[in-house]
Amino acid sequence: MVKKYSLLLLSIILIFGAFLPQGKSVAATGSITISTDLVNVRGGPGLSYPLVKIANRGEKYQIVKEQGDWVQIQLSFGKTGWVVNWLVTKDNEFQQESKPESTASKNNTGIVNGDTLNIRSEPSTSSPVIGKLTGGTSVTIYSKQNNWLEVGFSNVRGWVRSEFIDSQSSSAQNGTTQNEKTASTVTGTVTANSLSVRSEASLNSNPIGTVTYGLSYKIVEEKNNWAKIEYNTGSFGWVAGWYLDKKTVKSQSGQAVKKSIITIIHNGTNIRIDPNVQSGVLDRANKGSNYPVKRVINDWYEIKLKNGKTGYVAGWLVSINGTKQQIEKPGAELYLKNKTIVLDPGHGGVDKGATGASGTYEKELTLRTSQLLSNKLIAAGANVYVTRKNDSYLQLAARVNMARNYHADAFISLHYDSNLDRSVRGMTGFYYHSYQKALAESIFTSTIGQTKLINRGVRFGDFHVIRENSQKAVLIELGYLSNPEEEMTIKSSEFQENAASGLFIGLARYFKENE
Repeated sequence: MVKKYSLLLLSIILIFGAFLPQGKSVAATGSITISTDLVNVRGGPGLSYPLVKIANRGEKYQIVKEQGDWVQIQLSFGKTGWVVNWLVTKDNEFQQESKPESTASKNNTGIVNGDTLNIRSEPSTSSPVIGKLTGGTSVTIYSKQNNWLEVGFSNVRGWVRSEFIDSQSSSAQNGTTQNEKTASTVTGTVTANSLSVRSEASLNSNPIGTVTYGLSYKIVEEKNNWAKIEYNTGSFGWVAGWYLDKKTVKSQSGQAVKKSIITIIHNGTNIRIDPNVQSGVLDRANKGSNYPVKRVINDWYEIKLKNGKTGYVAGWLVSINGTKQQIEKPGAELYLKNKTIVLDPGHGGVDKGATGASGTYEKELTLRTSQLLSNKLIAAGANVYVTRKNDSYLQLAARVNMARNYHADAFISLHYDSNLDRSVRGMTGFYYHSYQKALAESIFTSTIGQTKLINRGVRFGDFHVIRENSQKAVLIELGYLSNPEEEMTIKSSEFQENAASGLFIGLARYFKENE
């Protein structure tokens, strides 16, 4: 397990550079607006720093400084925190220092010819990144220094490598006119798990659809780093261009967009007649079966079967193009709004619960997981009650009474396991009454998917907090503290984040599918 998470951590480092120094800090002025839901604010510029708070879409914060892909923001009571810059929108122009004398004529325009291009504060690869441009974006060229161009786009002005910019003059010299360039077809492949399609090129506009990881679409128009696509036959909308991997395909070459392939990840997966869980079953597929994707409808893939027929499979039951990225029911968190959730961090006070191989107390971990999950649920509009918010002990009957008194829609008891055999590891879900089983399965499946622990299954369990509970209640054992390697994994910040996300998504999915 440790090796597995080490590889995951290395991948994150290589992709985001979150744990490595990213150049000197750059003082900045102005403010940012959170541009997506549930953004983590951390204690430092990297994923290894502790979570300070969760910011919500639309919240505004003053900028303190910037470092690489991170922005330090001013919080309340004199505190500060860090957010990644691609999850926020700058409200004020970045303040640049004066630049060297230019050898290029002023205010020329250029087109980005690379897929993604970093804008840096100085003409050097060691200089901090202050923005990103995607292929096909038009920029204003202000000056040139050696192999660097000073460019401006929107409210950002900085330096980019000149070979990734086609200026109007260089296009003419190469015998390529702008009209000839637009004759090529530009396609974009979605790089996010799920991406909202909006009615206008703005985060403030209404969502009208969803596209998912690995699928490609023809880009019919671009505006301010947004791309207009035909996401369904005859239906057009706007998506954020920074979540598209763009390629230019010459129209005369007849090159087709790469087809997406889904792979079934569970035996006995239902292929349905229509894209919903109430539809009849057309066929069943086993783990490892592959099917070409025709299109995506909400959270469902329309696929072509071997007999030529078409059917639908739920996006959370497949992987796409050989990756583990799955649809996580975009918008499902809306189903948590106004739901009453009681969280029960197991043990507490004099009851330490299990003790890990290196001395970790179960009561401390359950409280930590509960706090992370509570923050996510509150941000989604749920009414959250926690049986204990500190290191105190509460009788089992009192925990059950909270679920009953608040008429809880769901009661989640959080635990970590132990065994005399230190080789035992994995996650287990428990229910007692039949009306609790569906909730247990939804939460367990989602949390296993997020944490990648060994799957020990969902089963009947004779535990007081679920046996005596008249509400829909489950008990989750989130790994074995008695296993030295698993103990290291489950007490890490990364695992805790993933576990809270899995529990959150599982709850949202349950309410979406069952109510």
